[in-house]
Amino acid sequence: MDNGPNEVDYDDFCVQSSNSNNNNNIMIFKSFTLPLSRYCYAAVSNKNKIDGSRFVVRSLSSTSSLAAAKNKTTYSTDDEREERPRRALFSCPGADPRKIHKAKGLGADAIVLDLEDGVAWDQKDTARTLVQETLLDNNNQDFGRSELCVRINALDTGEMALHDLEAVLPCERLDSIVIPKVERPSDIDFVNQMIESLSPRRSKKRDDDGVRIIAAIESAMGMLNLRDIAATAATTNGGRLDALVFASEDYCADLEAIRTPKALELLYARSQLVTTAKAYGLQAIDMVHIHFRDLDSLAKECQTGRELGFTGKQAIHPLQVETIQTAFSPSTKDIDFANRIVEQYETTTTIEGKGACVVDGIVVDFPVYKWARKILKRNVPNE
Repeated sequence: MDNGPNEVDYDDFCVQSSNSNNNNNIMIFKSFTLPLSRYCYAAVSNKNKIDGSRFVVRSLSSTSSLAAAKNKTTYSTDDEREERPRRALFSCPGADPRKIHKAKGLGADAIVLDLEDGVAWDQKDTARTLVQETLLDNNNQDFGRSELCVRINALDTGEMALHDLEAVLPCERLDSIVIPKVERPSDIDFVNQMIESLSPRRSKKRDDDGVRIIAAIESAMGMLNLRDIAATAATTNGGRLDALVFASEDYCADLEAIRTPKALELLYARSQLVTTAKAYGLQAIDMVHIHFRDLDSLAKECQTGRELGFTGKQAIHPLQVETIQTAFSPSTKDIDFANRIVEQYETTTTIEGKGACVVDGIVVDFPVYKWARKILKRNVPNE
């Protein structure tokens, strides 16, 4: 069928007409032609089921609306890629071999070998060499399941950051690059290009084992440009951006904010980062708890972060790792409840043809089902 002026092709979508009264009236197509004058609900098809990870709801009455709807599909979602757990993002000074060795036994989801703030200026070259040697040592693979990341120096340091990338990107063991002080999309684009040029794991797809990017937001300008920064996660732009990190202390310094134990002065920034990250299919990593020996206050801050929607938290001391990873893991009660929600909702919708069910006295519709699936996905065992 030829496309007329008001029609467009889509691929791998299932569609339900908005004027349909039949919940089962879902058509699965490899490709189809959609008139621009209609409203529709569109979701990525997964084995002839509504996948549920994202809905695109648009009035397709204009070419611009259609482009916006179609562009939505270029962002990786929870079910389109294998998510790397990052409950604890543990930072380790790159110039300290003793601390690097100790980090191996922590079982942290992610270990960040730091070349930036954790290293004195006169130790930068030493740290770069040590981190490179750590990544290249094939007999030194006892980091277990931990993701190995490197935080480079900020891009505004010029050659220093460039030398960092040239040293670590050719290393097969490198999993992710942490970019500090990100303020504009071009920061992500530059590192994307460097990965493309130097990494043996240069694949652009985030659903495989390629090198990924973690962006740290540390300034008012970075927060103002957050949406454009997150938009670089689009697969058409490289697709390697995987997470946003909130660097609270640098952010406070930039704003001249007064740091308080309750952190109310950071509530807007934390909420904005979470909202933007989730809108673009990214993880949101919460701020450092600087009173590292106070595990009770750390646990409370973790709980607040999780309630806001953060998926993990930065750690600066080995004592913090277990508390953080426990806090950002679903409880046994949550897992049991989520399993029953998923089982009963899927039975209700696919067999009984209903749109909702009741579990433990709670009405379970699609948003609750979606929550339950995410809870189960967060179930990562501690080592």
